[in-house]
Amino acid sequence: MYAAVVTSFDKPPAYREFPDPVARSDDEIVVAVVASGLHRRVRSQADGSHYTSSGELPLVPGIDGVGRAPDGTLRYFVLPDTTMGAMAERTVIDQRRSIVLPDGADPILVAAAVNPVMSSWVALRRRIDFQPGQTVLILGVTGSSGRMAVQVAKRLGAGEVIGAGRDAQRLTAVRELGADATVRLDSAAALGDLARIARDVDVVIDYLWGPITADVMP
Repeated sequence: MYAAVVTSFDKPPAYREFPDPVARSDDEIVVAVVASGLHRRVRSQADGSHYTSSGELPLVPGIDGVGRAPDGTLRYFVLPDTTMGAMAERTVIDQRRSIVLPDGADPILVAAAVNPVMSSWVALRRRIDFQPGQTVLILGVTGSSGRMAVQVAKRLGAGEVIGAGRDAQRLTAVRELGADATVRLDSAAALGDLARIARDVDVVIDYLWGPITADVMP
């Protein structure tokens, strides 16, 4: 089969032949990959910079995606740390780390969205006791994860969602996704505005973490 294969961490993956994956337990199946997520976690896997990297080469990057199982169902899957990733014609998955998609689900949207959406979903559902009506501030709201976070917070009952980011055009789109207020981080004055707006927020989801966070926190 063909796959995106990494043979050196200082070069991008190349389209080439790679050995077919083999299921090695009753819980594993080989799926035909329909779509694979391309996000920061995958990029850091492909260049060897992620903390889980063992340095083993060659490898096929990709940690999640949607595949068609032998029974014809479409499954969203998450892979363990492996050199047989999702950016291939086929990969092997553990059925216990997958879920059958409902009829009509768009496999491309699912593959693209799950990893970015999980950061805010886990933060609000598992890390804290989030209560409906609370106010959420999202730093770095114009990125994929930030835009998803607006929708997750609203779906979980946030009373107000405030988004802060640098991209003016995307900030406008964030409003359309449900943000109640936005702040463009383009000046020192904007940081002051953000600090005043954020003074009474209940939860901060931070995708920036750096000088902006340090300035606003006090």
